Amino acid sequence: MAEAHQAVGFQFTVTPDGIDLHLSREVLKHIYLSGVTSWRKRAIRFKNGILTGVYPASPSSWLIVVIAIMSTIYARIDPSLGMIDTIKRTLSVSGYMTVQTQTVLSAILFATGLWLSLILMLRYTLKTLLSYHAWIFESHGKISFCTKLWLSLVKMFSGRRPLLYSFQTSLPRLPVPSVDDTITRYLESVRPLLDDEQYNQMEVVANDFKKDQAPKLQKYLILKSWWATNYVSDWWEEYIYLRGRSPIMVNSNFYAMDLLYVTPTHRQAARAGNAVHAMLQYRRKLERGEHAPLRALGVVPMCSYQMERMFNTTRIPGIETDFVQHLSDRKHLVVYHKGRFFKVWLYYGGCHLWPSELETQFQMILNDTTEPQPGELKLAALTAGNRVPWARARLKYFSQGANKASLEAIETSAFFLTLDDEVHGYDPDKLGSLDLYAKSLLHGKCYDRWFDKSFTLIAYKNGKLGVNAEHSWADAPIIGHMWEYVLATDCFHLGYTEEGHCKGDINKGLPPPTKLQWDIPLECEEVIEDSYMVAKVIADDVDFHGCLFDEFGKGLIKKSRTSPDAFIQLALQLTLTTQYTIKSAADKHQNMYRLAMTGSGIDRHLFCLYIMSKYLSIDSPFLKQVLSEPWRLSTSQTPQQQLNMVDIKKFPRYVGAGGGFGPDSYRFGQNIRQAMLDIRALFDQKDKKEKEKEM
Repeated sequence: MAEAHQAVGFQFTVTPDGIDLHLSREVLKHIYLSGVTSWRKRAIRFKNGILTGVYPASPSSWLIVVIAIMSTIYARIDPSLGMIDTIKRTLSVSGYMTVQTQTVLSAILFATGLWLSLILMLRYTLKTLLSYHAWIFESHGKISFCTKLWLSLVKMFSGRRPLLYSFQTSLPRLPVPSVDDTITRYLESVRPLLDDEQYNQMEVVANDFKKDQAPKLQKYLILKSWWATNYVSDWWEEYIYLRGRSPIMVNSNFYAMDLLYVTPTHRQAARAGNAVHAMLQYRRKLERGEHAPLRALGVVPMCSYQMERMFNTTRIPGIETDFVQHLSDRKHLVVYHKGRFFKVWLYYGGCHLWPSELETQFQMILNDTTEPQPGELKLAALTAGNRVPWARARLKYFSQGANKASLEAIETSAFFLTLDDEVHGYDPDKLGSLDLYAKSLLHGKCYDRWFDKSFTLIAYKNGKLGVNAEHSWADAPIIGHMWEYVLATDCFHLGYTEEGHCKGDINKGLPPPTKLQWDIPLECEEVIEDSYMVAKVIADDVDFHGCLFDEFGKGLIKKSRTSPDAFIQLALQLTLTTQYTIKSAADKHQNMYRLAMTGSGIDRHLFCLYIMSKYLSIDSPFLKQVLSEPWRLSTSQTPQQQLNMVDIKKFPRYVGAGGGFGPDSYRFGQNIRQAMLDIRALFDQKDKKEKEKEM
């Protein structure tokens, strides 16, 4: 419709007198505004690219260096130790270049070289400082003098007002751990899981590997680490995620929840309008690189690479392996509602649609009473089932005609939106409401989320929101960062009218949503139904229990000088094994995850050694055994309040429940609460004994 709307602005007829052109001023105005917006965006990206390229210096610092060097020349002082004269001799004097011009140009060239050298020196110094990891291993609440000094130096060399990618060239490479350390830590970690005979056998194969195959594999791995900044990430993405042929729904995708206790409006279209507008604001800052980089302790910068593919990204299925398709600056959104797919334009006249305009678009879709086309209702189930049938169906049934155009509209969209026809969210008066909410976000009806999109925004009938995210392109904290921004912007910046509608005027000239057209044959409908049945078996097998624990939080845990992550892990393990531990188990876990954070973890190193052995056709019984072990418990966590956009002490009800992956059993979840209380009691006893000793 948008293309048709613009086409009517340019018409021509052929007459005996020639060609009669009809131009619409309104359309020409929007074409002009779109062009202005596009060039403005390019200019901002170019400017920010320069700022990032010269960081931690600034373009103005170049001028300062040039002025300083020019001043020394006029004072007849040569700080270049003869280099300016050498540059002058290489510049030929002609009618266009006098001796004075030659001197000035030589000084500018020297100053520029000096300025670039200083930038490289600052970056190398910062990279060296960031290679220091002792701060991670210090006790909670205690900072040594060395670490305080180190933090001051990092802050000093980090410059001012960094952009999102300013630190990328200053981050150290991921180090390759020694084989001896990795094998030692691995044997320590599996010792409680093996009996004496099994452990002795594991020791034998581990020592054989360390002596025979490991040295060659390690050399090649070190060579790769010199060439790539991260020797793990590309193989991890390809072999752990993209080459997996099983369904990604539940098994890989994860979800994020809305605010628990607050629903700013119960109007579905309005809540979706504000959320989509906030996402567009976030995307604009992301594309310009204007977000502040995440920094541990507010000082230590973290890699921002994964944020690049948050929007305009789709996992494309393949027979042997999938691939991640990332595009730039997509201007439309695809919306699913009651079995129909709609295309919604996000820009008009070169500007984002306002929340009120987006609300109107989404309300049109909600009011649409047309029936789904044959095969359209469960079409998205193709993304929920096994990957090979979906890849073959895509090649056979979606490579031409209306099906190709409609599929391209989905795969090239900024992201995917589901206007869900169910009611979900946390309700303290409704038993199991959090369980059903999480299950809906995790898999829905198996055909009402496009699981291949980088993320699907889900808006429920009662105004609650949620996100289902594909995992191969990034880790959960990346989505968590964006989601916290969206929720805070929605509630505290955009807001709603008293009637619950989005604020702002409405442009009645906006083109309405376009219904995607499909021509799906019966054979393809059978493939869709098969994928749906595979996905439904997985969804029905999900046994989820959401546990709201409000007896205490991470603040109390940190007072015991223990990591909240270690505390939760112990609660999970205690629930699984029903065996009580001492605090040393928490310390051990804490040390293990700190080693992983500094690049000395076990699984990534062993995984890369295994991949290298396959490339070199080296058979290793040790690596085979390690990589084939079934793990009974797999846990993960997403940090909350990364942006600190909401003061939780001031607004205690504006808190979310985070998100999660495919869970374990209901009984397991029920017992975690008691395990956490038991562990707290153990810590309290230990703290009491320590205080008694001090007295």
